[in-house]
Amino acid sequence: MFARWVTLALIRGSLLAGPGQGEVGTRECAYYNDNWRAEKTNQSGYERCEGEKDKRQHCYASWINSSGTIHLVKKGCWLDDFNCYNRQECVATEESPQVFFCCCEGNYCNERFTHMPEITAPGVKIQPPPVGPSLLSVLAYSLLPLLVLSLALILACWTYHQRKAPYGHVDINQGLGPAPPSPLVGLKPLQLLEMKARGRFGCVWKAQLLTEYVAVKIFPVQDKQSWQNEREIYLTEGLRHENLLRYISAEKRGTNLQMELWLITEFHERGSLADYLKGNVVNWPDLCHIAESMARGLAYLHEDLSYRPEGPKPAIAHRDFKSKNVMLRTDLSAVIGDFGLAVRFEPGKPPGDTHGQVGTRRYMAPEVLEGAINFHRDAFLRIDMYALGLVLWELLSRCTAAADGSVHEYMLPFEEEVGHHPSLEDLQDVVVHKKMRPMLKDCWLKHPQ
Repeated sequence: MFARWVTLALIRGSLLAGPGQGEVGTRECAYYNDNWRAEKTNQSGYERCEGEKDKRQHCYASWINSSGTIHLVKKGCWLDDFNCYNRQECVATEESPQVFFCCCEGNYCNERFTHMPEITAPGVKIQPPPVGPSLLSVLAYSLLPLLVLSLALILACWTYHQRKAPYGHVDINQGLGPAPPSPLVGLKPLQLLEMKARGRFGCVWKAQLLTEYVAVKIFPVQDKQSWQNEREIYLTEGLRHENLLRYISAEKRGTNLQMELWLITEFHERGSLADYLKGNVVNWPDLCHIAESMARGLAYLHEDLSYRPEGPKPAIAHRDFKSKNVMLRTDLSAVIGDFGLAVRFEPGKPPGDTHGQVGTRRYMAPEVLEGAINFHRDAFLRIDMYALGLVLWELLSRCTAAADGSVHEYMLPFEEEVGHHPSLEDLQDVVVHKKMRPMLKDCWLKHPQ
């Protein structure tokens, strides 16, 4: 009997086997780009799928249905998405999205696409046909070994996670709350293109959402507090301002310990002010334009607008203001972002986590370094203003308007005194005990104009 079980299990395994457990290879897809003129690509044709060897390739199509008129947006290759696995036809299943999206596996499987929402009729039960004894016996012989194997795997996984427990358990559901109200939550295709930066709370990617480039900040689930705080700051009523980064949506991707928390905002090709100053100098009008727009954004963030007709806007302290967190538009106007440590000051409500020594050490005010901060609103706002002064110094150091016309290599504040990676003690010694500040050169005080 055991031999019979093994034989039946092997037969079943051979039927389920094949290339990559039923995987259909995808090498080429039908291609279309409605925005081909702006992106300087072909409008239509075929696209060869190229990616990592251990990743599966798919084809996709996205379109808009406007009053019964189909408007095709894009077709092409799509990289390793479990939602596309083993789909041989391109069928969109969402009920009524703003943008329809489907994906499939197999060469040119996206040439034809359709919409077929998954509808479950309530209260309808279909009685299965009676199963004969012989079929039951075959199923029992086939499934029993697999059931034993599954139980063994579950036990092994449970034992593995129990052994990992001392490193800390993360409750991924606690405190995440409902998804933010946004017309773009869940829309596809959103495809990561290029990693632009990596920081304390995650990494930032350039991504494409249909015809728009966006920035995707990805937090590991261990840093859900920062993700949640930044999301809540962006959703603060009345926060929209031309010099504050435009928020698009927040999403949870993946499951369990593989879950990632995504924050999606507008994308700026020039990158951060720090990155720009490393490779470029600025003239006097550029300096004034960047400084003014940066100050406008920070002033609006700090402002308490409790009595606006359209609704109140509380004062907000950034608490991690630095040149890395200031983005530049193509016209060099500044846009402030990264509110993971920001705190709101609403009348009658506690401000939340106001731990004193947070932010980037180099930009910490003397009272923060000393641990002598006054936990009131104005004290936190003054800390931001100190950091703004350091960023303005960075701007001045790369300006060509000095009297002697000389511009030195870009340096961070206090880099000459404490180097690239100062400790808290290094900065306490320089800023608190010696009361040093970044040097203002004599030539900066003699404007030739």
